[in-house]
Amino acid sequence: MTSPVIWPQSDGQPVSCREKLRVLEENYQELGQVMQDMFEDAVLMGVDDAAVRRILTDLVAALKSPRRA
Repeated sequence: MTSPVIWPQSDGQPVSCREKLRVLEENYQELGQVMQDMFEDAVLMGVDDAAVRRILTDLVAALKSPRRA
């Protein structure tokens, strides 16, 4: 999985700090692998592909921002 080339900040400017970009890349790769494993496990256990995608999308939509208390 290829991570986004640009990680935009809230003002639209890209993150440029190399250390931050390294952390974002590592997190992206790790999360992508965990999601792929979960997807494959669910499908192999008989869950519908589209249903797993909806469940994962709902999970992302429910994430709480640390900026909102």
